[in-house]
Amino acid sequence: MAKATSVRLLDSGSCVIDQSHITWNVGCGTPVRFPVYSVLIEHPDGLIMFDTGYDLDVVNEFLPFELPEQTEQQRLPGQLELAGFGTDDVVAMVNSHLHFDHCGGNKHLGRATTFVHELEVREARSPEPFEVLGYADRSWDHAGASFELLSGDVTLADGVHLFHTPGHTIGHYSLLVEVEGLERPLLFMADVAYTPDAYARDHQAGFHHDPVAGVRSIRRVKRIAREWNAEIFFTHDMEVFRTYKLAPDAYAA
Repeated sequence: MAKATSVRLLDSGSCVIDQSHITWNVGCGTPVRFPVYSVLIEHPDGLIMFDTGYDLDVVNEFLPFELPEQTEQQRLPGQLELAGFGTDDVVAMVNSHLHFDHCGGNKHLGRATTFVHELEVREARSPEPFEVLGYADRSWDHAGASFELLSGDVTLADGVHLFHTPGHTIGHYSLLVEVEGLERPLLFMADVAYTPDAYARDHQAGFHHDPVAGVRSIRRVKRIAREWNAEIFFTHDMEVFRTYKLAPDAYAA
């Protein structure tokens, strides 16, 4: 059995939210610019993506107050080209969840099968009023999309593990990747907690589906990290993001 050979982070640009959306009810009135990125996994079974960033036009139309900044190269096709691949090279695409900043590039990956939690699809297609802006990008649900609906924890390919971590959304997944030759697996919790400080304090994001489930998912991620001795990656913290390797650089042996 062969595990992933490399992992690359694809920079999708940045947006602005209030601190109280990063740490629920804490820091109201403090704007924070946060990064958005997706994860590209090179695997013997084929090229796998975890999330696809955001679409600039969608954010400008529905959430202009988030002040998006995204260059042409930061669009998903440009990031894949920077990493040495094309959009048709991706065979599998996993959405941690279907909020606009995690599925905006799905439409570019026409040959890929989309793997997503079955409850997430239901919620995104018929969101509650407080979820409408989060699910503002509906382009993931295009006519040519091919879906593989998941439930529970799933091993997608050798060394590529998905853990159901609901709370932020009903069908939220976190990702753990074992990379051939790396001493520690890489753990991407997506939006379970946005920043190292929030994670340490069990503070979930202000935007969530179920706050009790969200806290329990933070604690579950901590258990997974201990059990696997995993290196944790945070999704929406600009300070730590600047320390990460970005495409074309890779996490590889």
